[in-house]
Order: sequence, then C-alpha cells, then structure tokens
Amino acid sequence: MGKISFNSEDVGFKMPQKAIYKAWIEAVALSHGKKVGEISYIFCSDDYLLEMNKQYLQHDYYTDIITFDYTEGDTISGDLFISVDRVNDNANELNVSVEIEMQRVVIHGVLHLCGFKDKDFEAEKTMRKMEENALNIFPKK
Repeated sequence: MGKISFNSEDVGFKMPQKAIYKAWIEAVALSHGKKVGEISYIFCSDDYLLEMNKQYLQHDYYTDIITFDYTEGDTISGDLFISVDRVNDNANELNVSVEIEMQRVVIHGVLHLCGFKDKDFEAEKTMRKMEENALNIFPKK
C-alpha cells in the first residue's frame, strides 16, 4: 500500500473519510495497472494555486488542481494541489454536491498520474469517462 497524505496550506480544509479515499485511490490506480507510491494532496485557496500556476506553469488563471507528476514506471507518485475555493465554485456551477466535486478533482489528479491527459477534445472526453468510472466505484455511505 502506498503513502497517501492529505494536507492544507492556507485553508482550514480537512479531508473527511481519509481511509475510504486512500482505498479508493489505490483501487482506481490498480484498475489502470498502476500501484501507488507517494501521493501528497495539498488543499489550498484560489490565490495560492493561482500563484503556483503563474510560477510553475506560466498560466495566469484559476484552476481546480495542479498535478506535479513524479511517477516512475507503474508506481504513481506526485504532489496534487487542489483549490478548495474552485471546487466549491465548480460544485455550485455544475449543480453537484461539494463532496462529489471534490471526489472528481481528487481522482482527476490520480488519472493524470496514471497517464491520462485532457489537453484536447478527445483526451478530455476520455478523462471525463475515466472520472465517471472512478466516481461510480467510490464506496457509498
């Protein structure tokens, strides 16, 4: 079993159900033929992630997640920065619960680590399908 950690930078967010999320992330990775190494989630604000987006990616816009990929072979590893502000706004805009939107963003980063991209229409379509498949296996309460 890999090492998955949940941290926050400049927000008071605490990840609920950590054990359930960890098992789910492992299961999704395994379904793509990968095993989990070290994955660190860092929850932060829009402003914090905007600064990272500018500094590391030269993008001057808000985003919900930035994935730094350290994967080697079939062992996925990385630092995943998630804007809690953006997740809340997206949930509202998409008319879904914050919990579901957070699950989507959490697994979106894992799918990037598994090798999925989303830079063009076809790749994005595949990414959305993989997100849906992953959301469908998240343990229901």
